[in-house]
Amino acid sequence: MSTISIIYFTGSGHTAKLAEAVTQGAASVAGVQTHLIAISGDDIVKGRYENAAVLAQLDASDAIIFGSPTYMGGPAAQFKAFADATGGRWYTSAWRDKLAAGFTVSSGPSGDKLSTLHYFFTLAMQHGMIWVGFPENPMNDKGINRLSSYSGVMAQAGQEPVDVAPNAADKLTGELLGQRVAKLTQKLKG
Repeated sequence: MSTISIIYFTGSGHTAKLAEAVTQGAASVAGVQTHLIAISGDDIVKGRYENAAVLAQLDASDAIIFGSPTYMGGPAAQFKAFADATGGRWYTSAWRDKLAAGFTVSSGPSGDKLSTLHYFFTLAMQHGMIWVGFPENPMNDKGINRLSSYSGVMAQAGQEPVDVAPNAADKLTGELLGQRVAKLTQKLKG
């Protein structure tokens, strides 16, 4: 059994919807167990993320998928507080050779989402993880990867209600990322 954890922060609920789609995709692969983990503001004490149970769950995972809205050209401060708290894992190489991937949401078609994905990539590289990109061609009739990102999944949502955005194509793109990570995790565990 492979374990994939999807850890994310959401501000207005849009990133949570995309995280659910990623989780659904990963869970659709036989032999994969998923954990959907929301970063809670209650776990940030005096600016530092503190949740030993969540960090232990991530330590026990075969793959970790990171998610955050893109705020002001990067991940949300709450996600960054979580990432900073993983320094002890870096020191002990606890996440070395785990698979990693990422997804983000912002209101613009670009919205500097690539900066957030690059932040996730850099975090994964610091930990010695193996990054999983998203190879789907955006020219298709289902709208998959409509924002043309190969570094991870980008979705678009502004002030719309969470039942409207991210749209179905963006959620399908998230599902496919989850499936890709799950299938690769199964291959590596062979």
